[in-house]
Parts: sequence; structure tokens; C-alpha cells
Amino acid sequence: MNRLAYLGPPGTFSEEAAVRYAPQHQHIPFPSIHAVAEAVQARMADDGIVPIENSLEGAVNDTLDLLIHDSQLRIRGELVIPIEHCLLTTPGADPASIRAVYSHPQALGQCRQFLERSFPGATLIAALSTAAAVEDMKRSATPAAAIAPRRAADLYGANVLAAAIQDRPNNVTRFVVLAPADHQPTGADKTSLCFFFGDDRPGLLYAVMGEFARRGINLTKIESRPTKVELGTYVFLADLEGHREDPVVREALEAVRGHVSHLKVFGSYPRAWP
Repeated sequence: MNRLAYLGPPGTFSEEAAVRYAPQHQHIPFPSIHAVAEAVQARMADDGIVPIENSLEGAVNDTLDLLIHDSQLRIRGELVIPIEHCLLTTPGADPASIRAVYSHPQALGQCRQFLERSFPGATLIAALSTAAAVEDMKRSATPAAAIAPRRAADLYGANVLAAAIQDRPNNVTRFVVLAPADHQPTGADKTSLCFFFGDDRPGLLYAVMGEFARRGINLTKIESRPTKVELGTYVFLADLEGHREDPVVREALEAVRGHVSHLKVFGSYPRAWP
């Protein structure tokens, strides 16, 4: 049986993504995004699934930094799932007494308006995951609540005080599947990559974008992250339609190499979104 690592513990949205992506696989929880990648690299798991961006909060920086700096794993697939956050308490807790709310930082950000409106005086406390937040809540010496999936309430014996508390109804998270190799071409693919420049002068990014535009290659996303080398230097990340082995994409990537000091292709995989 194939083994799929995910950001645990059980009851997280990452577990839901793992089950949706590969219901027949053995699903193995790990405590962090980097631990998921390490498990795949060490062959403790065949693949790993991690969040990479949310429609409300944007990029998951831990995943981007992993891909840019810390791993040679490839993106083999992607999956987009709807996110419904619930406010959980211990059974019988008085909502008026809540003084702290635990959750993963992404979940706290996605429910910011609800928290400001409903619990303006509560302390927001980051947890390693939404499921871990429930355990943190149960151990809290201060009356507390947690933001987590409904499944976490069932698994850990919590009460659902409120459902669908995210700030926007169209809240979705995109997950990517990490593996030693990416996917073969399917005809409906996406390629993810990053690049950065060795110097700073006008027109550098324009030249790179032109290599794709002249060949009719659609970029579905482009963003930047600090290089972590010095202030004011950035690495650019892009998603494009097509597979790295498609002749026109391969040609464009080779042309881009002539404009940048470093180009890293994270992988090509079947396009699930947009």
C-alpha cells in the first residue's frame, strides 16, 4: 500500500486533502510541513501533501520556503478543497468566559473578522495545526476556544459552538503533492517554478515575462518572496499553463535561463485549478 504523508495530527484540513487525493493510501501524520518533506525524502512515505496557498490569506510561506531553499522534491499533483472553520469549545463551556482562541496562524487570519466581532478581548494563540489547537484548548488554564474543522470536534470530544466562521464563504485552500519525481504530461498540465536575478536593473522581470508572452504561455500566478540573503532582494515564483516537457514550454524555460542567475522548476503536474 502506498503511504501518503500529511500535516497532522488527524482532524486537520491536510488530512481531509490527503483522503480526497488518495483514499486508498495509508495516511501518515507528521507535525510540520518540513517533516512531511523529510518523510518523503527518507522514503518513510511515497508522497506528501502540504498546503501552498489560501484564497483569503495567500501563500503558505513554509511551503514556499521549503520548495525554494530546502528540498529537491517535485510537485506531482495539486488539489483544491473548500475550508469551513468551526469554533470549538470543551463541552459545557460558557462562551462568555472565553479569553483565548487557539488555532493555526492561517486559520486565525481567515477568521479575523469573526474573532474581532465576537471575541474582541480574547488572546489569539498560534498552534502547530488546527487539530493541535483543540488539544491546546483542552489543556488551557484560561477559558479557551479553538478554530478547527468539524472532524476535529468528533475526534477530540469538543463541542461545535459556531460553524462556517471564516470571513468569506469562498474560502478554499490549494494543496500540492510532493514526490521524488513530478508527473508525466497529460495535456492539461501546470508547471511551477522560481527564479531570481544576480543584479538589479530596469527590465529584468519584463524580459522574463516576455519569453512566456511571445510564445503564448499563460502565467496563472506570479509572486515574490525575500531571498533571505539581504534586504531588498527577491525570488520570483510563477505558475504557468503547460508541462515542462512541452516543446514550447521547454523553449521558454531555456530562454529564461539566459535572463536569470538561478531557475528552479518545482515540477509539472495535472492542473486542478484554476
